[in-house]
Amino acid sequence: MENITPAPAKRALAALENPPAADVAAAPTRRISKKVQTAIEAMVSGESKTIADAAAKAGLARESLSRALNTPHVAAHLHQRVVRTLAIAAAKAGATKVDLLDSDNAMARDRASTFVLGLAGIQPATTPSLNLNIEVRAGYVIDLSDDPPPLRIVSSTAAPLIDHD
Repeated sequence: MENITPAPAKRALAALENPPAADVAAAPTRRISKKVQTAIEAMVSGESKTIADAAAKAGLARESLSRALNTPHVAAHLHQRVVRTLAIAAAKAGATKVDLLDSDNAMARDRASTFVLGLAGIQPATTPSLNLNIEVRAGYVIDLSDDPPPLRIVSSTAAPLIDHD
């Protein structure tokens, strides 16, 4: 008898042609409470230096805020807020460097100009390019192993000295 496998169902073949949507789009976004958002904002702005201080300002227990910060969606939200805050601060820092180019202090102008030129890819070498090519050869090779072979001269720049009495 022949072993005949049946053809797959039409809906199974249709599923192969139209794959399901990505899991990220299908997953609902998780909610972050107002208190946790307030605590995150206090930490990101620098108003609160510790989790305990941020939790107290938001009206949460420290343990509750710590637990919330350990969840992936809250950690992602915190990361997003930090990146946004740093992007804004980077724009301000760039403007400050440009303002320092017109400073009365020569050292501040020098450092600001070096920084700005470094960002543009124009900078001096960070390591000195010193190349020494010195050929130094040892006159004798000393073997300090436990069981040395009989003494022999491997290389010497001086002629052997023979003492005759």
